[in-house]
Amino acid sequence: MKLPIVARLTARQEESSFIAKLLVQTQLLFEGTQAVEAYMLEPTRERALHVRDIERRADAVRRALIQQLKQAFITPIDREDLFSLSRALDDVLDALYSTTREMYLLGVAPSEHLIVMVKTVRQCAQELHGAIRHLESNPSLASRHALRVRALENRMDTQYMEAMADLFRDGAGSLEAVVHILKMREVYGHMIQAVKSAERAGDLIDDILVKFN
Repeated sequence: MKLPIVARLTARQEESSFIAKLLVQTQLLFEGTQAVEAYMLEPTRERALHVRDIERRADAVRRALIQQLKQAFITPIDREDLFSLSRALDDVLDALYSTTREMYLLGVAPSEHLIVMVKTVRQCAQELHGAIRHLESNPSLASRHALRVRALENRMDTQYMEAMADLFRDGAGSLEAVVHILKMREVYGHMIQAVKSAERAGDLIDDILVKFN
C-alpha cells in the first residue's frame, strides 16, 4: 500500500535531512583525517586540540541526528540502520582522536607507518562521503564507493602488519625499548580500528542499498 502524498513528501524530507547530517559527519571525518595528518607532520598541543575540537563537533551532529530519530514520524531508512551508520562514522573519528591524544600524552613521535596509515583513513572518509552522497541518486555508484572501503581495510591490514613487524624487528631488549613497543602497538591499534569502523560503515551502506532496492 502506498503512503498518502503528504506522508510520502514528509518521508522524502526526513530522508534528505538524515542524509544531510550523515554527510556532515563524513565531511568532519575527512577534516579530522587532515588534522591528524597535520599533527603527524608537527606534533604540537595546538594540533592535537584541533583534532579534539573536530571530534566534538562531530559528536554534536550525531546527537542532533539521534534526537531527530526520536522525533521522526517516518524514517524511509530504518532507524536502526541510520543509528548504526552514524555510530560507525563516529567510531572512525573517535579512533583518530584517541590516536593523537595518546601520542601527545605518552610522548609518542610520529612514524612513517602512521603517516601512511592516516592517508588510508582519509581515503576511507572520501569513499564514505561519496557513498552517502549518492545513496539516493545513484545506488550503484554508492555501492562502488562502499566497496572501495573494504579494499582500503585490506590495505590497512597489510600496513599494520608491516608496522608491527618493523617495530619488533628494530626493538632492543631494554626496558625503554619494550615501553616504546607497547606505546606504538596501542597507537597502531587505534589506526586499524579506525579503518575497521569505516568498513563497518561501508557494510551498513550496502545493507541500506539492498533494502532500497
